[in-house]
Amino acid sequence: MTVVRELSGRAKAMLRAVAAGRGELSGGREPDLYVDGLPCCDQMVSHDLVHAGLLRARRVVRLDERADAELTDEGRAAIA
Repeated sequence: MTVVRELSGRAKAMLRAVAAGRGELSGGREPDLYVDGLPCCDQMVSHDLVHAGLLRARRVVRLDERADAELTDEGRAAIA
């Protein structure tokens, strides 16, 4: 069974920022999203987007570093 949950406007804006190349993710189980170098205002949504498979880091990230974020195919479909 697939559960479909509608994304909030904030979540879609976060995905659009990543799509525009403005996002970075920190390392760890609960990666934080940074947009334009600043921490995103809603880290819970950031965690949800990563865990839902909508966005990911472009490379493996250690706890003390950040990497550029990218959308998955599912993430691109979510904002199409």
